[in-house]
Amino acid sequence: MPIRFDDFVFDEDARELTRGGEAVPLSPKAFELLRHLLRQRPRAISKDELHALIWPDTHVTPASLASAASDLRAALDDRRRRPKFIRTVHGFGYAFCGEAEPFGEAAPAGPAGACVYRLIWRRREIELSRGENLLGRDRHSVAWFDSPTVSRRHARILVTEDQAILEDLGSRNGTWIRGRRITLVMVFRVLEETETESGSGS
Repeated sequence: MPIRFDDFVFDEDARELTRGGEAVPLSPKAFELLRHLLRQRPRAISKDELHALIWPDTHVTPASLASAASDLRAALDDRRRRPKFIRTVHGFGYAFCGEAEPFGEAAPAGPAGACVYRLIWRRREIELSRGENLLGRDRHSVAWFDSPTVSRRHARILVTEDQAILEDLGSRNGTWIRGRRITLVMVFRVLEETETESGSGS
C-alpha cells in the first residue's frame, strides 16, 4: 500500500514518489534507500545492513550510501542538520524520522445497524465517519487526494445519523457529482452508490 508523509506519497509497487500529485525524480538507489527506511520506520538501520539491502551482490564504498542519502534528501527538500524525514544516526546509519501513514486506508467500520456513507473517487472507496469529513490535499483531510486539481481544503462532507451534506469550500476547480458541478451544498438522504469527483471532473 502507498505510504503518505507530509505532501509526499511513496508507491513502492508503482516505483513512484509524488508530491502534490507531481512526480518527484529519484535515483534508483535513493528510491531503494527510502523504501527500506519507510518499511522499518522508526527503527534506525545500520550502514552495513543498508549496504546489504541496496547493493546485495556488489562491493561499494561508504561514499555510495552517503551519495544515495544526499540524493534522497535533495528530492525531499530535507536538511541533514535539521532533518524532517531522513535522520543520520552518527556512527551507525540512517532512520526515517517523519510521520507516515498508509495512503487510501478506509476508516474503521461503524457500529452494527448504523448508516454507512462511502466516498468513491476513481478506484478508491473511503468510508466516512460521523461528523465533519474534510476532503482535499491538506495532510489532516479524512479523504486525502494526491492531485494538483484538488485544493488543500477542497470540500467537506458532514455526516449525521440519517444524511450526508456535501459542501464545496470555494475550491479552484469545483466539486462534481456525476458530471454536474455543485454550487453550494448537496444533501444525501438515501443510501446509494454516488461517485464524487474533486477537481476538473475529467
